[in-house]
Amino acid sequence: MKNLLLFCVLLLFVSCNSDTNGIPCTEEARAGLNVTVRDAQTTNYLGIGTTIVATDGTYSETLQFIEGIIPSFAGAWEREGNYTLTVSAQGFTTFVSETITVASDECHVIPQQVEISLQPE
Repeated sequence: MKNLLLFCVLLLFVSCNSDTNGIPCTEEARAGLNVTVRDAQTTNYLGIGTTIVATDGTYSETLQFIEGIIPSFAGAWEREGNYTLTVSAQGFTTFVSETITVASDECHVIPQQVEISLQPE
């Protein structure tokens, strides 16, 4: 039992990274922007064929589509910023968001969850 406890403690230290303040941080990258898109009339989720571009000043990035039961889009991986999202899909009016601020703590960005409803044309 004692060996199992020692193994678990060692595994914890190996699986975490530490910054200069000694705070344990995980090594996985986190998306600062996590977006779902719905049809405003039917409330169905939109996925393939939808494009989301995140812009922060001169920086811009097309968010990555992630298939699933609830399709979503992710981006701004470990990147702070003040983003505007431009969302477009065929048959829908293009949507431009208000500013979405992505901040960070000692280890990672703090993910922002955003749901957008697109109006059919």
